Amino acid sequence: MARFVTGKTFGTTETVTAALLNQAVNDAAISTDSVDNSTIEVNSNALRLKDSASASTGVTTAKIADNAVTTAKIAGNAVTLAKMATQADQTVLGNVSGGTAVPTAVPIVGAAGILVNNDSLGTDDTKGATQGNIKAFVENLIGTADKSGSGVVAEGTQGSITLGGGLIVKFGSVDVNSSSVTLTFKDSSGSNSPFPTAIYGVMVTAQEDAGSGAESAGVSDLALGSCTVKGYNSSSGGAVGRVFFIAIGH
Repeated sequence: MARFVTGKTFGTTETVTAALLNQAVNDAAISTDSVDNSTIEVNSNALRLKDSASASTGVTTAKIADNAVTTAKIAGNAVTLAKMATQADQTVLGNVSGGTAVPTAVPIVGAAGILVNNDSLGTDDTKGATQGNIKAFVENLIGTADKSGSGVVAEGTQGSITLGGGLIVKFGSVDVNSSSVTLTFKDSSGSNSPFPTAIYGVMVTAQEDAGSGAESAGVSDLALGSCTVKGYNSSSGGAVGRVFFIAIGH
């Protein structure tokens, strides 16, 4: 409790007058020894909280009640990054709980992270993909070819490319030395290679020889493992010779 010091000290034989009483009251002051001068101080005859930059003086943490500082008491943009708690490397503050929740440290990449490292990808509207996912996905769409050696399929041989989603393109050439031949689908090694599920169509082009009559080619009897290629040379009335083909299936 604060102690007051009178503004007038009377002598043992001094006459008490109204003026002296007024002086004793009006000039009274708060005694400095009534405060600890650490958290409370006397300033201009008034009590106030100690204003000090020292960690040992002023209002310490112990003097502030738990939950005393509310959101309304924090100024906008007052919480700096340096005042925030540290968090693990490669994490961000976020919420991936599926509902309203207090933000937590969320991994950037991970099964429960912002980005999910899964080369198969999917149709999730709330998950991102890593560079590796996208690269693997695109490479899968490009597909793989069975071409061997230099990677060039020579005339008279065949090859195939399997695209993303299972679409298959077979290509090559066949010699039509009679009115028609059976084209058996093979891979670049010469092994039989039929379409697993369906064949959508075959396009054929006859090789034109300079000075000869018009040459044409057609295809019929489509099957998963073969088709019939027909050719005609208007000059000789016979077989067309070499025919190039592209077959598409699944």
